[in-house]
Amino acid sequence: MLLTRKKAGAARRAAGAVERSAVALDRRLPLFDGAKGLVRKIFPDHWSFLLGELALYSFVVLLLTGVFLTFFFEPSMAETVYTGGYGPLRGVRMSAAYASTVSISFDVRGGLLIRQIHHWAALLFTASIGAHLLRIFFTGAFRRPREVNWLVGLTLFQLALVEGFAGYSLPDDLLSGTGLRTAQGFVLSVPLVGTYLAFFLFGGQFPGHDIVPRLYSAHVLLLPGLLVALITAHLALVFYLKHTQWAGPGRTNRNVVGKPLFPHFTVQTLGLFAMVFGVLALSGALAQVNPIWEYGPYRPDQASTDAQPDWYMGFVEGALRLMPGAETRLWGHTVSWNPLVPAVLFPAVFFLALYAYPFFERWVTGDLGEQHLCDRPRNQPTRTALGAAGTVFYAVLLIAGGQDVIAVTFDVAVEGLDWVLRVAVFVGPVVAFWLTKRLCLALRAKDVRLLTEGEETGFVRESIEGAFQSGHRPLSQGRRHTLAAGRTPTPLPAPGPGATRRERLRARVSAWYYQDRVELPAADGGSRTSAPAEQTPPRSLR
Repeated sequence: MLLTRKKAGAARRAAGAVERSAVALDRRLPLFDGAKGLVRKIFPDHWSFLLGELALYSFVVLLLTGVFLTFFFEPSMAETVYTGGYGPLRGVRMSAAYASTVSISFDVRGGLLIRQIHHWAALLFTASIGAHLLRIFFTGAFRRPREVNWLVGLTLFQLALVEGFAGYSLPDDLLSGTGLRTAQGFVLSVPLVGTYLAFFLFGGQFPGHDIVPRLYSAHVLLLPGLLVALITAHLALVFYLKHTQWAGPGRTNRNVVGKPLFPHFTVQTLGLFAMVFGVLALSGALAQVNPIWEYGPYRPDQASTDAQPDWYMGFVEGALRLMPGAETRLWGHTVSWNPLVPAVLFPAVFFLALYAYPFFERWVTGDLGEQHLCDRPRNQPTRTALGAAGTVFYAVLLIAGGQDVIAVTFDVAVEGLDWVLRVAVFVGPVVAFWLTKRLCLALRAKDVRLLTEGEETGFVRESIEGAFQSGHRPLSQGRRHTLAAGRTPTPLPAPGPGATRRERLRARVSAWYYQDRVELPAADGGSRTSAPAEQTPPRSLR
């Protein structure tokens, strides 16, 4: 009993000391007043919103493991002779960067585990950003007022690609050296200034002695700093603009239904971080990735067979392999269309289109209001179809990035496989667009049928006249709200006789974008939307 009283007294004194310290700190730095609104911040509870957190926590793992690796990595291309613990490479001349990476793998306690965790975290980081961007696109979470956050997210994705390529190239092994040689070809293909850019980046003729130290500085200082700044800006905008949410009972454009930041969301997100760290640790321990000791050190007179970059750069590699070699001689200069088009112009146009899409959709719809509810993909068939077409286009290029391995594995001719993929890269997105749009319209029509008739019970009854009818029961209020949520978009009104060319173009694009739609029934049995008065009635798929 006496011991229990002493423990209780010690606990009260400790609590009092913490309270007095907190009060003293708050009087000098009013942190708690500012934190009141923060801890009450509401976050919606849905698994799709965790994709951004996966990117955040994999980035945290990247920072932690990267700090460990910087203690042992030597960013130098000076030649040395390997004398470490890996027997097959002893006595081989190599760069100091490659020798230090092999030493991390075999001579530093836990070094190989940390290296592999770092690599798997990099793959997860880029994959989760890509999945998060797809979620935002398909649900329309890029609409006003979140256009700036969409631009920030796209920039984060591109920086993650560059950061991954820089880290992938640092070991100076035969595989990454082949990738650097390819990157030099990309730079050289830029008309007029390509030679000067290549000399500036590599410090002279390839490979030079400056590229690894420069990539190291960018990989550990410049790019992480930019990533931290953009992630901070992204999170600040999420807090300021409030989170999007799926439509449901009690959820409107003016509120957020979910869990408060503390303690509910904090416990959930910390559990997710623990799971991410655990999965990455298991992957690093059990799944081998980037075994550079098998590739050997880089030599300019050698090339690695079956050489493919990490998946996030595979689409550029695929575009490079699919485009036929072509060049043009103009005014004493040679323009090499391959790799200029697939490696320089195509990524630029691709990301510019993604940057511009939120503003293009707002221009087509004429919708200037704020949107805080996520669209169901089936409710926006054209947007969903465009996203599916882009995904198929990317997938075909990714497959093309490994066409040599596919040809050897399935014993087919590389030339024939190239032509199949060249056709697929144009036909596949068109087919995916058409199929996805038809599927979305069919699913939307099914929703309308459920709203008007109810859900089938599975029982069939016979009427007096002898007709058979299936039984139906009304939907629950929550499901009716989900199916009926969202507006049915309509095309812009047709412009008058004195309209400008721009206005006529806008009306045509809007008509193409929204002419195929399924209108929801209104409470009186009519339609929730109607075509504008001055417009040819659209095709309604009821």
